Amino acid sequence: MADNENISGTKSSAATPSRRQALRLGAGVGGVGLAAGLGVPVARADERAGSRRHGRPGTRTYVLVHGTHSAGAFWTAIGRELTLRGHRVVTVDQPLHGEQRFVPASYQTQDLRALATEPSPVAALTLDDFERRVTGVVRRAARLGGPVVLVGHSLGGASVSRVGDAVPELLAHICYMAAFCPSRSMPSVNACSDSPEGRQAVTPVDHMIGDPEKLGVLRLNWRTSDRKALAVFKEMICADYSDVAFLRVLEGLQTDESMTVYDNRAVGRADTWGRIPRTYLRFGKDRTVATALQDRMIAEADALTPDNRFTVHNVPGAGHLGPEDPTRVIDLLHGLAV
Repeated sequence: MADNENISGTKSSAATPSRRQALRLGAGVGGVGLAAGLGVPVARADERAGSRRHGRPGTRTYVLVHGTHSAGAFWTAIGRELTLRGHRVVTVDQPLHGEQRFVPASYQTQDLRALATEPSPVAALTLDDFERRVTGVVRRAARLGGPVVLVGHSLGGASVSRVGDAVPELLAHICYMAAFCPSRSMPSVNACSDSPEGRQAVTPVDHMIGDPEKLGVLRLNWRTSDRKALAVFKEMICADYSDVAFLRVLEGLQTDESMTVYDNRAVGRADTWGRIPRTYLRFGKDRTVATALQDRMIAEADALTPDNRFTVHNVPGAGHLGPEDPTRVIDLLHGLAV
């Protein structure tokens, strides 16, 4: 962008269901993060005893999982504040994200023709890879003592569900921040997005680079100078942000996300994931994970475990990234009863 025109001046609309399904889209985009929750721990007695021996009173460890096209840096501001309030914080970089991110050579040079076909190692990633990365972090965090709280934003919710099944005894609480929580009727992120509620979202269908089915990744050019594309990106993720803040968000995003991850099953089981206290932070103006979809995912999870329901915190004016000032959400995280 060469000037200071208002990026959000162009209005966009959601993709048609057929086009959306053909492209198998389905994940939210992240750049800065928030989360919240309320609950009690379900750790085993020996682990609780270990927490008392090794953890400072009131000390907990937050494991924060980013969404699609993002990285652990997503959580920098919130992680810093939680640390200052006496907690431990670990922000996870998923494989080939963050410090290990793949940057296409043609993205750096802005050779759009080459960018449409340049192969990506991200295409080989699966949700199993994401789960292993996060589960490993949770295991190490649990050995420190004190409760472990697992928080996921957007696509990160699929990892939260998988890890909740894998190591429920290590988690005191799980939190979904405007995140995908697949269910039996919508078993993957793609299935959630292809639902009637999910189709209410804004998608970047007309601004993808290359053929996602051939590349194996959803590739987006965040460095574009196309004002229509920028307007769609802003409406998707942070319509209420200033243009300056929006550009900061774009700087933290990466081009590629695995199509396979969107399609992998991520349904929590009632006897594992379903016994962990859980919170959903519902964003009322989310244009990526539509609010109606958030409501359906919450309802279906509660139907699976009616004796252990979501605690829902509604933030009615928030877009996909949450409010630009995260103070309220930081307060909620800090105040978790674990």
